[in-house]
Amino acid sequence: MASTKERIMTASAELFRRNGYTGTGLKQIVSAANAPFGSLYHFFPGGKEQLGEEVLRTSGMAYIGLFDLLIKPAPDLVSGIEAFFAAAADTLEETDYADACPIATVALEVASTNETLRQATADVFTAWIEAGTEGFARFGLGEQAARDLTIAVVTGLEGAFVLSRALRSTEPLAVAGAAAVAAAREALARGE
Repeated sequence: MASTKERIMTASAELFRRNGYTGTGLKQIVSAANAPFGSLYHFFPGGKEQLGEEVLRTSGMAYIGLFDLLIKPAPDLVSGIEAFFAAAADTLEETDYADACPIATVALEVASTNETLRQATADVFTAWIEAGTEGFARFGLGEQAARDLTIAVVTGLEGAFVLSRALRSTEPLAVAGAAAVAAAREALARGE
């Protein structure tokens, strides 16, 4: 069984993903975690900001695992990117467009109002870019081409999440995925 702290972090991640940071209250979190209210401050004496930072960093690193799950085992780079975007579309449809990326959801809210959380989101995005660069290089791309493609994939995915949720359609993910595939094919053809 998960510890109280783990339940609080899991509930927070889900609520942040669905409602955003400012749209999630502490009472919602402890209720969803089935935890006593005082336990939140026991584990996170810095309150919601400390909890938010830890959730962002932990969730963000967990998302790197999706790269290993979907792209790393792919027979080629293009198939891996296609699988990545298809899985994102499936998740949105399965959750009625409620579950997108918790990092981007919070980053959009706090980038100019909360330096601690802005830095946490920046650190997560940096880790994603580094992991993607390393992973795409394994498919034969040079470091700069792999980095450029990673940034294109992350920005395409995150932007498509925003549009898809607003439009309640996976069309933006399909278009962004096709653009990422085209960029991968071009980089591979150039032999970068």
